[in-house]
Amino acid sequence: MNTAILLIGGNIGDRPKYLQQAALLIAARTGRITAESALYETAPWGDVQQPDYLNQALRLETELSAPALLEILLNVEKEIGRVRRQKWGARVIDIDLIFFNQEVITLPQLKVPHPRMQHRRFVLAPLNEIAPDWMHPILQLTVNQLLDACPDPLPVHKFAAAAH
Repeated sequence: MNTAILLIGGNIGDRPKYLQQAALLIAARTGRITAESALYETAPWGDVQQPDYLNQALRLETELSAPALLEILLNVEKEIGRVRRQKWGARVIDIDLIFFNQEVITLPQLKVPHPRMQHRRFVLAPLNEIAPDWMHPILQLTVNQLLDACPDPLPVHKFAAAAH
C-alpha cells in the first residue's frame, strides 16, 4: 500500500462544494482518504489579481503507482470543470501530488515531492495539520520544520464557512 499526500484547492465558484466533490471522487477512484485537514483560505500565489483560494490537504492510502494516481487526479480535475488556460490562473479545482511515500520521482509530467512546496505557506499549513512529522525526502526536514522556515509572507487562515 502506498501513502500519498495531496493538496486540493480552488478559487472559482462554490469552493467548499468543489473541494468536497474532489475528495469524494478521489476516494472513490484511488483508495481511502485516511486524514483531511480543515479548509484554509489563502491569498492567490503568482497572478494575484484573482479571488482567494480554499485549500485542503488529504492523506490517501492507494495501491496505485504515482503516475497512475496522477492520471486519475487529472481526470478528476477535468470532470469537476478544470480548464487550463494560464499558469497560476484562477481555477475551480487543482489537485497536486505533494508526497508519495518517501519517493523522489522525476518524470516529465510528475515531480515528487512537489518542487515548490517548501516555498508556499498555503501548501505547508494544511499539510502540517495532517502530517507535521512527514520527512521531506530531499530536504530532510519535517513539514513542521518547513512551515517554520517558510519565507512566504502570504496569509493562510482556517476557513469559517458562513452560517446558512
